[in-house]
Amino acid sequence: MDKEKKKQRSWTEKLRLTLSREETFEEIWNIRVTRAGFTAALFSFILGIVMIVSLLIAFTDLRELIPGYPDVTVREDIVRNAILLDSLEHEIKLRDMYLENIRKIISGETPDNFTSDADTLVSVDKIDFTRSPEDSLLRQQIESEEEFNLSVMREPKGRQIDLSRIAFFPPVKGIVSAHFDPARGHFATDIVGSPGDVVHAVLDGTVVFTGWTLETGYVMVIQHAGNLLSVYKHNSKLLRKSGTVVTAGEDIALIGTTGELYTTGPHLHFELWYEGRPLDAEKYIVF
Repeated sequence: MDKEKKKQRSWTEKLRLTLSREETFEEIWNIRVTRAGFTAALFSFILGIVMIVSLLIAFTDLRELIPGYPDVTVREDIVRNAILLDSLEHEIKLRDMYLENIRKIISGETPDNFTSDADTLVSVDKIDFTRSPEDSLLRQQIESEEEFNLSVMREPKGRQIDLSRIAFFPPVKGIVSAHFDPARGHFATDIVGSPGDVVHAVLDGTVVFTGWTLETGYVMVIQHAGNLLSVYKHNSKLLRKSGTVVTAGEDIALIGTTGELYTTGPHLHFELWYEGRPLDAEKYIVF
């Protein structure tokens, strides 16, 4: 009994920890604590150290310093290999089924009908092909972006076309008032017409320019296949806008006298260009 009381008294007995100078025994610091308090403080300190180290290992790259712990590259390789292994197992399964069907065919048996796993569980009979508002908006956006795309009319590089075999539609019917004359800088054919006569596209193509200039009035330029370009000037009105796809013989403008220079009356100033060089339109078109 005395031993138990003595033991309990030892846990509650106060102790004094002192720091003093070795030469003079001068006391610098001291603290009074019981054995139970000292043990609890030491246990709390050790527990705090363990928790801090655990957090550092869990949320920082220090865990990679632990012997045997895989680094980032090793983990990426593990995931990649797992994906490849799954794909390989699927391919081996298909190969085995294929070889089994060949064996059954050779043996005169009915082969199994197998297909790859479907990507969806929706029946094709239940698919709705009606256009949604989002689909209509997407179509409109794509069409507007492709409006000026002339790639569909590009010929393979280096391929020459025979202009004599092309059936040009006359832009207008009338009398030629000025012929093609590069010597004096006239790279066009002028055809006289009546005010309001319709101007037609000579070939299928895309309108690449519509506008007004001081010298030539209302102008339209059409890009055709085979690096052909047709130009229509001095119009009183343009019937098509830039980016419009036109067909041969389609109405595109009205003859006029617009432009302050180089016009003496209602006529069409028509130019034909091939690979950046002007052509004499009268060699290919009967006006």
